[in-house]
Amino acid sequence: MSLITIPRSIRERLGDEASEDFALLINDIDIGARKDAIAIAEERFERRLVEESSKLRLEIRTEIGKVNERITLEIGKVNERITLEIGKVNERITEESGKLRNDIANFKSEIIKWMFLFWVGQIAAMVVIVRFLVVK
Repeated sequence: MSLITIPRSIRERLGDEASEDFALLINDIDIGARKDAIAIAEERFERRLVEESSKLRLEIRTEIGKVNERITLEIGKVNERITLEIGKVNERITEESGKLRNDIANFKSEIIKWMFLFWVGQIAAMVVIVRFLVVK
């Protein structure tokens, strides 16, 4: 708090008591002006703080939106790649299962051929045994 001194010419005209009262009045006005200035500064600060925080929130939301868009785009790319790879795997499985079916079909025909030869051999052996027993 500043010290207010009343010049001598004013002090002589007003007197000591009036000069003291005048100094107190000026001090009170100064204190009131300071309080008002502080209140105004606080209001301006609060208003500016609200404005800046609103701008910051808007920027954050905008950036979050951009990040979400980028994530969605990247997820789409990953999904496309996964779909492509699954398609390739499905093609390979189909190809291999086709080969396996062919192998099984070939194996069946081989088994039937050898079974036929075995039966023919068995019938021939039975015919030889029966002839041998009947001829004697």
